[in-house]
Amino acid sequence: MDTRLPPENHSLPPHSLPSRAPLSRELVARAPKVLLHEHLDGGLRPRTVLELAHECGYTELPTQDEAALADWFAAGAARGSLPLYLEGFRHTIALLQTAKALERVAYEFVEDMARDGVVYAEVRFAPHFHTQQGLGLDGVMAAVCRGLERGRKDFGIHVGLIVCAMRNLSSMLSYQMAELAVAWRTRGCVGFDLAGEEAGHPAKHHEDAFQFAKRANFHITIHAGESFGPESIWQALQYCGAHRIGHGTRLIEDMVLHQGEVVSLGALAQYVLDQRIPIEVCLSSNVHTGAAASLAEHPFPHYYKRGFRVTLNTDNRLMSRTTMTDEYMLAVQHYGFTLKDLEKVTINGMKSAFAHYDERVRIIFDIIKPRYAALTK
Repeated sequence: MDTRLPPENHSLPPHSLPSRAPLSRELVARAPKVLLHEHLDGGLRPRTVLELAHECGYTELPTQDEAALADWFAAGAARGSLPLYLEGFRHTIALLQTAKALERVAYEFVEDMARDGVVYAEVRFAPHFHTQQGLGLDGVMAAVCRGLERGRKDFGIHVGLIVCAMRNLSSMLSYQMAELAVAWRTRGCVGFDLAGEEAGHPAKHHEDAFQFAKRANFHITIHAGESFGPESIWQALQYCGAHRIGHGTRLIEDMVLHQGEVVSLGALAQYVLDQRIPIEVCLSSNVHTGAAASLAEHPFPHYYKRGFRVTLNTDNRLMSRTTMTDEYMLAVQHYGFTLKDLEKVTINGMKSAFAHYDERVRIIFDIIKPRYAALTK
């Protein structure tokens, strides 16, 4: 087997290809996918929310009807503001305070990935949010890892867990989360993240936590450039050593566009391009939070055309009422993506995953490329 990762593909962007009939949803659903950016507490099934609420006596949900509850979460998230988008997490976090609930949701995440054609997935969460009823941090991690491992065995999906620190909380807590993540690296944890509202909470305030992760040779991804400008991305990279950027929507502000085309890059954008720093794009979520005004104005097609290593992700499947198939279909319907383009984005994701090199190579050459080849026959 060829153990080299495939070269970067800098073919023409989808909107410069000859027009053709768009891909069917049925075909896209069968295509293999890689997910790098999804929050455990933002991806619960509506039915699971109702059942967990019933089990623990939680009475603050707005409705007991499954379809109406799904509508409520989606409507609440799509208000053009990240702080408003995050309000729904108050309910899901409240329901995830026991080992049983955490293991169940982690297992269901893997099952949902299998149904959606995902062959590798990483899911993230902030463990300290789940200790309100006495469960310790290691107990939280053990429950989630058990669920992910059971799912991996049952569904054959390769999964990894990412621990999140929060920008608006103390740097000491962030350091503790970094220690926790590294301590669990041999038991399913693959990375460390910084999430939450960017404005007023710069990444450099948490530099010590990320220096610890770097010294431990651990993987780092950071939410940046979602609700704040390029400086947030710069801090994530140069203060905190991020290997990937979550969202990165506002990197476009470090580029010069003329007549809808990128004509020059600023120093930061050029660095991201040259260093092949992956950007975890979440199309639906970015519109819902106001990071992008609309899909038509989203910078994703510009990044793709210019050769940035972009990936597609769901962010929060419950809040944004989406799936990986939905996100791929947005690229097909709004940016003219072909099967070849989807394969490129999928390989981008696998090359950028926090899995070991051998595993990345194996999944690309033994699973992703053969399955895409079969879809073109």
